[in-house]
Amino acid sequence: MDLIKTPFGFASTAAEVAEGVDLTGRRAVVTGAASGIGVETARALAATGAEVTLAVRDTAAGERTAKDITATTGSTAVRVAELDLTEPASITAFTTAWDGPLHVLVNNAGVMASPEQYTAQGWEWQFATNHIGHFALATGLHPALAADGVARIVAVSSSGHQLSPVVFDDVHFALRRYDRWLAYGQSKTANVLFAVEATRRWARDGITANAVMPGGIFTNLQRHTEGRGSGSVPPELMKTPEQGAATSVLVATSPVLEGIGGRYFVDCAETPTIDRRGEVPQLHGVARFALDPANAERLWEYTSRVLEEA
Repeated sequence: MDLIKTPFGFASTAAEVAEGVDLTGRRAVVTGAASGIGVETARALAATGAEVTLAVRDTAAGERTAKDITATTGSTAVRVAELDLTEPASITAFTTAWDGPLHVLVNNAGVMASPEQYTAQGWEWQFATNHIGHFALATGLHPALAADGVARIVAVSSSGHQLSPVVFDDVHFALRRYDRWLAYGQSKTANVLFAVEATRRWARDGITANAVMPGGIFTNLQRHTEGRGSGSVPPELMKTPEQGAATSVLVATSPVLEGIGGRYFVDCAETPTIDRRGEVPQLHGVARFALDPANAERLWEYTSRVLEEA
């Protein structure tokens, strides 16, 4: 199977990728859209004519972002809705309030290498935010995505996924010493596995999901890492937020990806499968364990069960 390539690459911006795309009459949700690449993802989608909902914890910051997007794109169809991915009740409120079809869901919000912390349910904070919350959001919005008929989900992952598979025997570090990078790694692996299994389960509804690696970008995501990512990224390989949002926007909008899901993209192209070596992630490449269909199905069943028990 040939890897998917596009005319875009490392230096492409979200606006360049979205140029010429018309999503008038379509609707999109972007989580974590009040900062970083979430802002630029939402901006590019708004410029296509789509109605864009900024799903954010801080609605005041969301309103400021919405005004900025309207000022730069001319779109007045930019909405703000409260969403806390660590609170099941908040997710349920969001999905229950949603009315009508949904064309694009960008699971963009996330935390990186945060200090040891757990939700009220006992879930490790990074896994809860990066995976469980987004899983609950997507499954709650499944009827809306299915109603569209050709909906797409973008799962924002990271090269950091190479640091760890999902450790099913101890997801929440009950039996092993907490390691913030291993916790981050398995949460980002979970993002890829979600895309694999969502595509398998929901393709009959016209829903596809793909995972993306945005690249190295200095944003609020690095607030727990002294400004660094999960590895040492040379300055020449760092991106602006506008460039970092490009791969998400490509996966959300490109005609080239119609009907295609369960894959992982870097720099606006599908990246090869690798067998991870060493402790520093490679910017290109997706670990074999992150695409494993058996792991993907197991994770789906595990996550469904813990949400039912919550």
